[in-house]
Order: sequence, then C-alpha cells, then structure tokens
Amino acid sequence: MLRYLTSGESHGQSLITIIDGIPSNIELNIEDINEELKKRQGGYGRGGRMKIEKDKINIIGGVRGKKTLGSPISFEIKNKDYENWSKYMAPMEDIYSQEKAVENVRPGHADLTGCLKYDFTDARNVLERSSARETASRVAVGAICKQVLKNFDIDFVSHVIQIGDVKDTNLYDFDFIKNNVDNSEIRCVNHNIEKDIIKKIDECKKEGDTLGGIVEIRVKNLIPGLGSYTHFDKKIDGNIAMHLMSIQAIKGVEIGLGFDVASSSGSNIMDEIVYDENGIKRKSNNLGGIEGGMTTGEELIIRCAMKPIPTLYKPLDTININTLEKYKASVERSDSCAVPACSVVCENVVAFVICKFFLEKIGGDSFIDLKNNYDSYIKRLGDRGWKE
Repeated sequence: MLRYLTSGESHGQSLITIIDGIPSNIELNIEDINEELKKRQGGYGRGGRMKIEKDKINIIGGVRGKKTLGSPISFEIKNKDYENWSKYMAPMEDIYSQEKAVENVRPGHADLTGCLKYDFTDARNVLERSSARETASRVAVGAICKQVLKNFDIDFVSHVIQIGDVKDTNLYDFDFIKNNVDNSEIRCVNHNIEKDIIKKIDECKKEGDTLGGIVEIRVKNLIPGLGSYTHFDKKIDGNIAMHLMSIQAIKGVEIGLGFDVASSSGSNIMDEIVYDENGIKRKSNNLGGIEGGMTTGEELIIRCAMKPIPTLYKPLDTININTLEKYKASVERSDSCAVPACSVVCENVVAFVICKFFLEKIGGDSFIDLKNNYDSYIKRLGDRGWKE
C-alpha cells in the first residue's frame, strides 16, 4: 500500500518525508521534482519567506542510480530560515522561547485549539507544525508519484479560476491549460482577468488583508476502475476529498459540476453512454470522471476552495491564551494570497491519491510487473469495448 509520513516544523532544520510502496526500477528525475517545488513557492502575492527558501529535495534512501529500489524512499527539504531561528527552535538545547512566543492566538489558525489540546502556553509549538510550510513535503511526494504514472501517460494540470470575487467562467481544454498556466504569475490561463486579479491582490495587501480563491485540478488518460463501490473507504472520490481537505486552508472540494448538480434534473446531469469506433465513451463529463466511487476513464475534474490566509497584518480581536485577556492577534510573516501556490499543492496531492489507487488496482513490486499487469488489464478492457 502506498503511504507517506512527514515530519518537521516551519522554522525547524528541515522537512523530512518517508514514502513507502513505490515499486522498484522507476526512474526518477530530480529536476522535475525540484521544478514542482519551485512552482509551489511562486505566484503573485507570496510573502518574504519565499525569498529566503529555495526548496530542493535531497533524497536520502530508497533510490540508487536514479532508480527506485522498492524500499521506502526518504528525503529532506532543508529550511534555510532555520539559521535565523536556531536559538528558538533547537531540538535539544535551551531555547529563548519567550522572545518568539505566541500567546495572542490567531483566529482561523490552529493556535487556540492546539494549545488547549496539547496543553501548551506558547502557540509557537502549534503553528510551527500546522503551517502550510508542510505542503512542500506533499508536493515532493506527488512529484514522485507523477513519475510513476507518466509511464502510463497519466497527466496532471491545475490552474486558478477565482481569486476574491474575480472569477474565470470559461471552460478550457486540458492541453490549453497545460501550455499556458506556467506563463501566468497567478496561474490563471485567462489573461484578460489577470490584471484585475493582481490589482485585487495589491489592494488587499495595502489594507493588511488576505484573499482566498478556487483552483481546478484536471487529470487525463486515466483508466476506468480505480477505486471501488464495495466499501466507503475504497471510494476514490472520498479519498480525494479527504486528502484535499487536509491541505491547510482548504474549506471545500467538488468533483465535476459539484454543487451545481443540486440545481438541475437528473436527465441534464447524468453522462450518457455511447459505443462507437472509439469504444465505450460518455457524451458529457458532468460527474467529473467518477461514478460509484470509481474512475470512469473520462477526464478527472476537481475544484477546491481556499479560504483567505488567517494571518493578517491588520490583526483581529483575540485573547491571550494564558491570561485570557483581550488582545489583538499576533502577527507572523505571511502571504497576502497563496491561491496560485495552492493549485500546485492540490495537483500533487491528487497525484498521490491517483498513484495509490493505481498501484492497488494494477499491482506489482517492480516496474516490469506493473507494466505487464497494466497491459493485461487494458487488453481485458478492450475485449469488453473500452479503448484507451
């Protein structure tokens, strides 16, 4: 079973990750992994932290000669900012905790509840781990999973469709998004609204406020049958939603038409099935490539809503966690908008889920076993009328 664990704090020495379940003899390209990490750090509206960190993966184990060994892959992503925080974050030395202590807990963060749950008097013990800095690890995990799936032509892309109240209502082809999204500093392929979004971010930043938005993730060349209808925890849409909702600041996930299915009749929503020289196909893709907890082979379409970042430069009312007196929330260095970066995180989180279900369905300890099993499944599908 494909799984991973991450460890590390936002201003700690490094982020550590172990990913287990990748078959042997998968060739990895470290430049492609680092490129995904670079994309996560980009985007208009990012804060000063991104000027310090230049994330790169250092693979420690599980890979030899650029090929996976089938054993757990371990890697680290160093935090360069640790040099400025070592006297506050040292694991085994006396620390000057009061100087960087956070007692005025911030609304919208894990600060207050984390302090109550784990019995802390300093919310830094909470925010260092709950920080979205942890998503760098998840992007690297997804980038490794993409390198497994590219051997089977499964491809991923993501883009921003809304920031604040500026929304792109157009529908785009997968390849158009793929060819244009990296040319935009806000990862929006509609350049007609790009200036409006940048203006909105600038205005918000001047006011000391933040903005959220919506990102869309697309996956193409999937095979039917990833996931299952047989039990709740085997449904792939349930797993996708769970993993995406676990990303910091994500408050909503929808697949296909999502909430819009509630406003129309079944005859207008369901994707009719046809068979012709191209095999079994659907006339539409309103359900976003998933039926009954399984992929249909159509393009997967997912959207995520990200809340505005809760660390504000015009802090909100709160209390001191220790005295219970009224204060303004503590101010930490932060972004005014991280929606473009969020699209990269979501895309790679989806890549992990797809890879997990792909490996469970196809199976194989080595790449050649995986390839042979895949070819066998594709042949069986072809005998039943489905074509790639």
